[in-house]
Amino acid sequence: MENDPLPSRGHAEVRIVAATPEVARRVAEVLRRCFASTEQRSYPAGHGGGTRLHLTLDTAQTAEPARSWLATSESTEQASAHADEV
Repeated sequence: MENDPLPSRGHAEVRIVAATPEVARRVAEVLRRCFASTEQRSYPAGHGGGTRLHLTLDTAQTAEPARSWLATSESTEQASAHADEV
């Protein structure tokens, strides 16, 4: 992922990994209620089954509760990836 291009300003790439496609879709639906988004893309999640779902969120077009959360949140430059992230 170090070589992946960054999303355009005001957008975020989201990857959801879940045991079933239904669970991944439910999480994506919640995100879509807060942010405008692209069509989701889903893929198998590896050897044990499951689903990976990718979508791009437009953080400039927000609805509540995302709008109030973004207004009060602070960026953390020291945030790092989880040990199991690629």
